[in-house]
Amino acid sequence: MAANNMSVEDLVYMAKLAEQAERYEDMVSYMKQVASMDFELTVEYRNLLSVAYKNVIGALRASWRIISTLENKDGEDGKKSNSGTSEYRQEIEKELKCICDDILNVLDTHLIANAQAPESQVFYYKMKGDYYRYLAEFTTSNDRKVAAESSLSSYKLATDASSSMP
Repeated sequence: MAANNMSVEDLVYMAKLAEQAERYEDMVSYMKQVASMDFELTVEYRNLLSVAYKNVIGALRASWRIISTLENKDGEDGKKSNSGTSEYRQEIEKELKCICDDILNVLDTHLIANAQAPESQVFYYKMKGDYYRYLAEFTTSNDRKVAAESSLSSYKLATDASSSMP
Protein backbone atom coordinates (compact mmCIF):
# COMPACT_ATOMS: atom_id res chain seq x y z
CA MET A 1 0.00 0.00 0.00
CA ALA A 2 1.47 3.35 -1.04
CA ALA A 3 1.99 5.55 2.01
CA ASN A 4 1.89 8.82 0.10
CA ASN A 5 -0.94 11.13 1.15
CA MET A 6 -2.19 8.76 3.83
CA SER A 7 -3.85 10.21 6.91
CA VAL A 8 -2.31 9.87 10.36
CA GLU A 9 -4.95 7.28 11.21
CA ASP A 10 -4.18 5.24 8.08
CA LEU A 11 -0.44 5.38 8.74
CA VAL A 12 -0.93 4.27 12.34
CA TYR A 13 -3.22 1.46 11.19
CA MET A 14 -0.56 0.30 8.72
CA ALA A 15 2.13 0.53 11.43
CA LYS A 16 0.03 -1.68 13.71
CA LEU A 17 -0.53 -4.10 10.84
CA ALA A 18 3.22 -4.18 10.14
CA GLU A 19 3.85 -4.85 13.83
CA GLN A 20 1.47 -7.81 13.80
CA ALA A 21 3.27 -9.15 10.73
CA GLU A 22 6.64 -8.54 12.44
CA ARG A 23 7.69 -6.28 9.56
CA TYR A 24 9.43 -3.71 11.69
CA GLU A 25 11.19 -1.88 8.86
CA ASP A 26 7.75 -1.14 7.40
CA MET A 27 6.53 -0.11 10.83
CA VAL A 28 9.45 2.34 11.08
CA SER A 29 8.55 3.77 7.68
CA TYR A 30 4.92 4.38 8.62
CA MET A 31 5.66 5.85 12.03
CA LYS A 32 8.46 8.00 10.65
CA GLN A 33 5.90 9.56 8.33
CA VAL A 34 3.62 10.23 11.29
CA ALA A 35 6.51 11.83 13.19
CA SER A 36 7.36 14.05 10.23
CA MET A 37 3.90 15.63 10.35
CA ASP A 38 5.24 17.87 13.12
CA PHE A 39 2.68 17.56 15.88
CA GLU A 40 3.08 16.24 19.40
CA LEU A 41 2.59 12.50 19.24
CA THR A 42 0.15 10.79 21.57
CA VAL A 43 1.50 8.23 24.03
CA GLU A 44 0.24 5.47 21.73
CA TYR A 45 1.98 6.92 18.66
CA ARG A 46 5.17 7.56 20.63
CA ASN A 47 5.20 3.94 21.79
CA LEU A 48 4.56 2.61 18.27
CA LEU A 49 7.51 4.63 16.95
CA SER A 50 9.72 3.40 19.78
CA VAL A 51 8.70 -0.26 19.31
CA ALA A 52 9.38 -0.04 15.59
CA TYR A 53 12.91 1.32 15.94
CA LYS A 54 13.69 -0.85 18.97
CA ASN A 55 12.85 -4.03 17.06
CA VAL A 56 14.92 -3.03 14.03
CA ILE A 57 17.93 -1.96 16.08
CA GLY A 58 17.60 -4.89 18.50
CA ALA A 59 17.99 -7.47 15.77
CA LEU A 60 21.01 -5.66 14.34
CA ARG A 61 22.66 -5.28 17.75
CA ALA A 62 22.22 -9.01 18.38
CA SER A 63 23.75 -9.79 14.98
CA TRP A 64 26.68 -7.48 15.68
CA ARG A 65 27.36 -9.09 19.07
CA ILE A 66 27.34 -12.59 17.56
CA ILE A 67 29.66 -11.70 14.67
CA SER A 68 32.00 -9.72 16.95
CA THR A 69 32.20 -12.65 19.35
CA LEU A 70 33.03 -15.04 16.51
CA GLU A 71 35.61 -12.64 15.14
CA ASN A 72 37.27 -12.27 18.56
CA LYS A 73 37.14 -16.03 19.19
CA ASP A 74 39.00 -16.67 15.92
CA GLY A 75 41.69 -14.24 17.05
CA GLU A 76 42.02 -15.83 20.48
CA ASP A 77 42.28 -19.32 19.01
CA GLY A 78 45.28 -18.19 17.01
CA LYS A 79 43.40 -18.57 13.78
CA LYS A 80 43.91 -15.97 11.15
CA SER A 81 40.85 -13.76 11.35
CA ASN A 82 38.64 -14.36 8.37
CA SER A 83 38.31 -11.13 6.40
CA GLY A 84 34.77 -12.19 5.51
CA THR A 85 33.83 -12.05 9.19
CA SER A 86 35.34 -8.59 9.55
CA GLU A 87 33.65 -7.34 6.40
CA TYR A 88 30.32 -8.73 7.55
CA ARG A 89 30.70 -7.03 10.94
CA GLN A 90 31.46 -3.75 9.17
CA GLU A 91 28.36 -4.18 7.00
CA ILE A 92 26.23 -4.65 10.11
CA GLU A 93 27.88 -1.60 11.69
CA LYS A 94 26.92 0.51 8.67
CA GLU A 95 23.31 -0.62 9.04
CA LEU A 96 23.39 0.11 12.77
CA LYS A 97 24.79 3.59 12.14
CA CYS A 98 22.16 4.26 9.49
CA ILE A 99 19.28 3.32 11.81
CA CYS A 100 20.73 5.30 14.73
CA ASP A 101 21.36 8.37 12.55
CA ASP A 102 17.84 8.08 11.15
CA ILE A 103 16.04 8.09 14.51
CA LEU A 104 18.37 10.73 15.92
CA ASN A 105 17.49 12.96 12.98
CA VAL A 106 13.74 12.32 13.46
CA LEU A 107 14.08 13.09 17.16
CA ASP A 108 15.96 16.35 16.59
CA THR A 109 14.02 17.54 13.56
CA HIS A 110 10.47 16.61 14.48
CA LEU A 111 9.83 15.01 17.84
CA ILE A 112 11.80 17.03 20.40
CA ALA A 113 10.96 20.26 18.59
CA ASN A 114 7.23 19.54 18.93
CA ALA A 115 7.26 18.03 22.42
CA GLN A 116 5.39 20.30 24.80
CA ALA A 117 4.53 17.88 27.59
CA PRO A 118 7.35 17.08 30.02
CA GLU A 119 6.54 13.36 29.63
CA SER A 120 7.17 13.63 25.89
CA GLN A 121 10.42 15.51 26.40
CA VAL A 122 11.67 12.93 28.89
CA PHE A 123 10.69 10.09 26.55
CA TYR A 124 12.45 11.61 23.54
CA TYR A 125 15.62 12.66 25.36
CA LYS A 126 15.92 9.19 26.91
CA MET A 127 15.36 7.65 23.48
CA LYS A 128 18.04 9.95 22.06
CA GLY A 129 20.42 8.88 24.82
CA ASP A 130 19.69 5.22 24.07
CA TYR A 131 20.50 5.53 20.37
CA TYR A 132 23.72 7.44 21.07
CA ARG A 133 24.58 4.65 23.52
CA TYR A 134 23.97 2.08 20.78
CA LEU A 135 26.37 4.02 18.55
CA ALA A 136 28.97 3.98 21.33
CA GLU A 137 28.72 0.18 21.54
CA PHE A 138 30.33 -0.41 18.17
CA THR A 139 32.16 2.77 17.18
CA THR A 140 35.80 3.36 18.06
CA SER A 141 38.15 6.19 18.95
CA ASN A 142 36.73 9.70 18.78
CA ASP A 143 33.39 8.53 17.36
CA ARG A 144 32.86 6.43 20.48
CA LYS A 145 33.79 9.34 22.72
CA VAL A 146 31.40 11.70 20.93
CA ALA A 147 28.55 9.14 21.03
CA ALA A 148 29.10 8.45 24.73
CA GLU A 149 29.18 12.17 25.57
CA SER A 150 26.05 12.78 23.49
CA SER A 151 24.33 9.90 25.24
CA LEU A 152 25.17 11.28 28.68
CA SER A 153 24.06 14.76 27.64
CA SER A 154 20.72 13.42 26.38
CA TYR A 155 20.13 11.46 29.57
CA LYS A 156 20.85 14.61 31.59
CA LEU A 157 18.33 16.55 29.49
CA ALA A 158 15.78 13.80 30.18
CA THR A 159 16.48 14.07 33.90
CA ASP A 160 16.14 17.86 33.79
CA ALA A 161 12.86 17.63 31.87
CA SER A 162 11.55 15.13 34.42
CA SER A 163 11.96 17.67 37.23
CA SER A 164 8.95 19.60 35.91
CA MET A 165 6.73 16.50 36.04
CA PRO A 166 4.25 16.14 38.89
